[in-house]
Amino acid sequence: MSSHATDLARRLARNAEAACRHYLSNGHREGRYWLVGDVANTPGRSLFVRLSGPDHGKGAAGKWTDAATGEHGDLLDLIALNRGLDRLRDILDEARTFLASPPDQIAPRQDRLPAPRGSPESARRLYAMASPLAGTLAQTYLHRRGIGTVFNSDPLRFHPRCYYRPDEDSPAETRPALIAAVTDLGGNVTGVQRTWLSRSGHDKAPIGSTRRAMGHLLGHGVRFGVAGDVMAAGEGIETMLSLRVVLPTLPMVAALSANHLAAFLLPSTVRRLYVARDADPAGDAAMTSLSERAKVAGIEVRDLSPNFDDFNEDLCRLGVARLRVSVGRQLTARDMDRFLVSAATG
Repeated sequence: MSSHATDLARRLARNAEAACRHYLSNGHREGRYWLVGDVANTPGRSLFVRLSGPDHGKGAAGKWTDAATGEHGDLLDLIALNRGLDRLRDILDEARTFLASPPDQIAPRQDRLPAPRGSPESARRLYAMASPLAGTLAQTYLHRRGIGTVFNSDPLRFHPRCYYRPDEDSPAETRPALIAAVTDLGGNVTGVQRTWLSRSGHDKAPIGSTRRAMGHLLGHGVRFGVAGDVMAAGEGIETMLSLRVVLPTLPMVAALSANHLAAFLLPSTVRRLYVARDADPAGDAAMTSLSERAKVAGIEVRDLSPNFDDFNEDLCRLGVARLRVSVGRQLTARDMDRFLVSAATG
């Protein structure tokens, strides 16, 4: 640890209770400890912070341990996890800002009331804590899947220590994760999908359930671009990002599952809808259900079918040029000029 970081850690230790009241306002003091649920300020008693003791060494003030996950550290580590910071400079800046606050301003935060587990508010907080993709393991993962371009406006972020619990009876652990925001027609975040990644970012994490969503999902989706008169809809995020490699200006949405694709709420502006289905019975059923609703609304529906199981497999196995040809055959002539040809010449 640098001398600047060491100095800040010791200053935080001398103000350990004030730091806990600021960052862990849903906890409370019991004797020499501050108790709270976890580093994200969830109510509970799993995480405990020592409030008194020497500046450093055994029994130092500011040292904390989460009994449920085994995580531990000093108050700089806690601030990093609480605020979703992964660069030392940002962590030190946050600590300096806190220590520079007047004593009467270091008070419990009233805007951090408990959010029900799995609720839209919990999803919004997780998304807010995540960081941009550039230079992260999530970017590495997408590159390995053939997806080289993600725009700054895309609803994708990265969290280095996203909680994962195998089941209700198992302790939580933390793993790096790709975080995708689910939004409604008004652009409001109603949920997120977490995709846990390996420590190298070269693949998904070696766990039983690599993807989980939370919040309100039905009818909503992960949106890439603003829908106009033409858009595409499909199931998975990687499926739609793969299509966007060859159709970069076509607005798209990932509904996250076949059932949610079938129930997707269509924007009022849409006049032609491309449904990028997965090549399985669930994908066929979703295609049929969504097509029927769209046709009732006066929307032309066209099928986009992959050569293999989904469009990400197509991208990885065929490459960009052959994927462009395959997709182009399934577009109207007008949409080829609008979306596909510009991609080939851009």
